[in-house]
Amino acid sequence: MNQTLEKKQLRSVMLGAAFLMATSAIGPGFLTQTTVFTEQLLASFAFVILISVLIDIAAQLNIWRIIAVSGKRAQDIANDVLPGLGYVLALLVVMGGLAFNIGNIGGAGLGANVLFGIDPKTGAIISCVLAVGIFVVKEAGRAMDRFTQILGFVMIALTLYVMFTAQPPYGEAALRTVAPLELDILAIVTLVGGTVGGYITFAGGHRLIDAGIKGKEYLPVVTKSAVTAIGVASLMRILLFLAVLGVVSQGLKLDPGNPPASVFQHAAGNIGYKIFGVVMWSAAVTSVVGAAYTSVSFIRSFSPWIDRHAKKFIIGFILISTLVFVIVGQPVKILVLVGSLNGLILPLALGVMLIAAYKARIVGDYKHPMWLTVVGVITVIAMALMGGYSLINGIPQLFK
Repeated sequence: MNQTLEKKQLRSVMLGAAFLMATSAIGPGFLTQTTVFTEQLLASFAFVILISVLIDIAAQLNIWRIIAVSGKRAQDIANDVLPGLGYVLALLVVMGGLAFNIGNIGGAGLGANVLFGIDPKTGAIISCVLAVGIFVVKEAGRAMDRFTQILGFVMIALTLYVMFTAQPPYGEAALRTVAPLELDILAIVTLVGGTVGGYITFAGGHRLIDAGIKGKEYLPVVTKSAVTAIGVASLMRILLFLAVLGVVSQGLKLDPGNPPASVFQHAAGNIGYKIFGVVMWSAAVTSVVGAAYTSVSFIRSFSPWIDRHAKKFIIGFILISTLVFVIVGQPVKILVLVGSLNGLILPLALGVMLIAAYKARIVGDYKHPMWLTVVGVITVIAMALMGGYSLINGIPQLFK
């Protein structure tokens, strides 16, 4: 792609990357985490959201800017920093992406079950066919961009409606954003991990590279896209938080088996339950697409053959995830282990980016903003400690 991309084309790619990253973050786990933490912390969860959004933006800006300036994908930057490290990072991302995709395809099946009353496995297969269809078309990148944007808008619009029907205490939520009654560090780290952890932050960064957005001259576009992505994911989180707060403030109890579904049902009755089906399906199927695309982007540069057949690998990735879900269901122990390992991806990748930012052979004469470095280092330390903690706790679960 030439240096002077048309403005319209730039805007399209920028939004495409932003929505791919945001909808990758908004998956079944995102809906459940937000609901459960709101039920526990009530209005004080607003402060947790605020802090996590600030950390998300700093982490994402660090990663996307270095990817864009170097013109390389994260695994290649890691190999430049320390030979072999890129292969470790790629392995962690692909393992995490595959494990979470089994959960995502299960979530799509659950959404279809709520909407049409069909068996979740049948719903998962139909969702798989649709996701695969995106990568069969010639302009797969554009189709993926449009798909994630449409479903992203659908999720936000429907959750906005449910939020209004739930009648949350807006004043209390606004007050607790800056003056929380309680602080939960675990909730902050969980939210950061759920928004920019694992493969998620790279979804948009690698999409920009694939669309030819690389070099210092594109940094304003990259920055705008990165912030927009966090903005979209955070807007969805805020709307869902307010909807849950409205329901629990009325003293209504949530179903522990499916907390988000009961929020939508309490707020808007049977229509609310069907809306949950649409939101769950949209959240899950866009995460299926994002996880498959991003995981394969981590192995493309290791072989020209893989690069040439990237779309086939993405389709294979989606098919394997679906097959495992349909035959095995959710392999709980594997998910626990990979979920624990997943917590190490952000500190490892962000740490690599911060080192790369100061190596001229990788970024040329680019000068990385000091404030991004400082916030990045703090994030690496916090997420590494939390990732280690979750790994130590996760491993014993395998032997129970």
